[in-house]
Amino acid sequence: MNLPDLPTAPAKGASASEITQAAAALIGAMSLAEKVEMMSGQGFFASYQANKGRWCAEPYRAGGGCERLGLAPLYFTDGPRGVCAGESTCFPVTMARGASFDVDLERRIGEAMGVEIRALGRSMTGAVCVNLLRHPAWGRAQETYGEDPHHLGEMGAALSQGIQSHNVVASVKHFALNSMENARFKVDVRVDERTLREVYLPHFKRIIDAGCASVMSAYNKVNGEYCGQNRYLLTDILRDEWGFNGFVHSDWVRGVYKVYGASAGLDVENPEPLVFGKSLVEAVEKGQVEPQVIDQACRRILETQFRMLCAEDPLSNYGPDLVACDAHRQLAYEAACKGAVLLKNDGLLPLRPEAVRRVAVLGRLAGLVNTGDGGSSRVFPPYVVTALAGITDALGPDAQVTTGDETDLAAAAVAARGADVAIVVVGYTLRDEGEYIPGDIPLDDEAKPSEGLRAGLGGDRKSLRLSPDQVALIEASIEANPRTVVVVVAGSAVIMSEWDGRAPAILQTFYNGMEGGRALADILLGAVCPSGKLPFTVPEDEADLPFFDAEADSIDYGPLHGYTLLEDRGVPAAYPFGHGLSYTSFSYRSLKVRRLDHSLDIEVAVRNDGNVAGEEVTQLYVGFPGIQAKRPKKLLKAFGRTCVQPGQTRIVHLQVKFDDLRWWDVQTRQWLLESGPHTVYVGGSSAMAQALHRSVMIG
Repeated sequence: MNLPDLPTAPAKGASASEITQAAAALIGAMSLAEKVEMMSGQGFFASYQANKGRWCAEPYRAGGGCERLGLAPLYFTDGPRGVCAGESTCFPVTMARGASFDVDLERRIGEAMGVEIRALGRSMTGAVCVNLLRHPAWGRAQETYGEDPHHLGEMGAALSQGIQSHNVVASVKHFALNSMENARFKVDVRVDERTLREVYLPHFKRIIDAGCASVMSAYNKVNGEYCGQNRYLLTDILRDEWGFNGFVHSDWVRGVYKVYGASAGLDVENPEPLVFGKSLVEAVEKGQVEPQVIDQACRRILETQFRMLCAEDPLSNYGPDLVACDAHRQLAYEAACKGAVLLKNDGLLPLRPEAVRRVAVLGRLAGLVNTGDGGSSRVFPPYVVTALAGITDALGPDAQVTTGDETDLAAAAVAARGADVAIVVVGYTLRDEGEYIPGDIPLDDEAKPSEGLRAGLGGDRKSLRLSPDQVALIEASIEANPRTVVVVVAGSAVIMSEWDGRAPAILQTFYNGMEGGRALADILLGAVCPSGKLPFTVPEDEADLPFFDAEADSIDYGPLHGYTLLEDRGVPAAYPFGHGLSYTSFSYRSLKVRRLDHSLDIEVAVRNDGNVAGEEVTQLYVGFPGIQAKRPKKLLKAFGRTCVQPGQTRIVHLQVKFDDLRWWDVQTRQWLLESGPHTVYVGGSSAMAQALHRSVMIG
């Protein structure tokens, strides 16, 4: 008896129609059980335990695949600061890269991640994290780009495009309103329709429109329903309105609770079939879930895979020598340089190497390998240059470097007093902020609790200020040596009002990756001109922030936070959104705004008034008439990074689409463009932009 030929995956170079036909033929040849098997991850618990809790240590099957038909599954890896496998390049955390405001750099980092993902045998990544920073206490703030939707969308789109240029499936996460950590498995985020549409979803849509192939749902509820089974988010908005044709997968464990999640639009349950699997097969057999729901999920998975597999690869070979190669290490260094934000400088920086031969490097964190959270975003690089090592190497063997820390303030003061300059490194580690995994989460194949796997680690920050012993160290150093530089390591905003007035220089480096120490030294010693800008607002006081409850069962998200909240209240920030100093100074003039049919065309002259070359991030904000609907005082709508030589003037061109100026009308359920005068503000920060503005009539 001759068996019929089985359908196969399309060949390299297949057209879109051929991919569609191949996927349909394969689905038609599968049994219900085989289809449902495609809709969940497999083998995660066993792998996790075998690798002693190291996340993504080996290729993990995260959906897809059919052994009988010879279909390979999707192999997943995190994460936001590099590939969580092997000894890969550890880039600065996403927030540090957000501070660069460098879209081209972020695309190049995505390309490097794509190369290393392929070289390490994976085909899918959860690297694109764009949850909005509503409050700096959020434990995983370091994994996103900042507080502004436009900025999030531009940076996330660049990363996803870079990753997918090497035919790796990029997944954007966590969809949606996941902006707190400890309560993420239970909290119900209550949000009105305008706030949802205008604040918490635009960046996701921008990334989807840029071609991101997959979406990871969030753990939390939105308006009473878990995101992983929220039809309004996953189908009504994502598919029906936005036209997304990729697949949606859950977050790991507790990402979905009911089999109707499949009907709601969840295509893959990760990491194991705890809810789908046999229960989903039975639901179909009992008529509780339509068979077409299963076929549709499998089609989305297969067509997404095939689009990547059939495309021509940019490289002929993805060998292991490409992992943490010299080019990628240099990229990590560039990101660490561009993401460091000089918050304050009373003329102390840059240091002249010939004038600082005795240097005190103080603080426990100075010599600590501290690249960020130890959860799913953790990367294991071949080496990490600490702040102490970077400074010591840059100064050379003839310099005298002394150390001290918080445990002995008297000794630290002695070290500072005898130095030409004191550098105090303070901030946080994975014990203070990061991913939180409660003790009852099952992380093995027998669904046993994790038994406090990460007890005492991470979670939402308990304080937005430095610890008392670190503040005491700063004060002791300044008293002993007024030439003290404070270096702050943190995932987002740190309130500094009790000590920053006395510090002559403050530099925030975030968690700056494997080359962070080298970048720090080069910035301090003037080899690199700082150019980072804050992607969030630093308030004077915690009371200036939205309400935050790390253990909340339910919380309301309003339309204002960060710079929009402070500007609405008329409260000045300690360090405003977009703030960042340089070793030179820039001035703006000749702002021109031209109204086109569907956009505004803007140009402004930026002059370098100093004597060193520098890069300036020009920021464009728009204010609205606010008659038909109340709006923020202004919103970021464009930005551009420009290198300007001393004495040079560069013309910066920016564009704003009218579609990006619309507001959501809940009555008509449409995006409307308000007629009337709109104000265009341009400058080097949200505060500086107030000084240069032009009004333009729209509508």
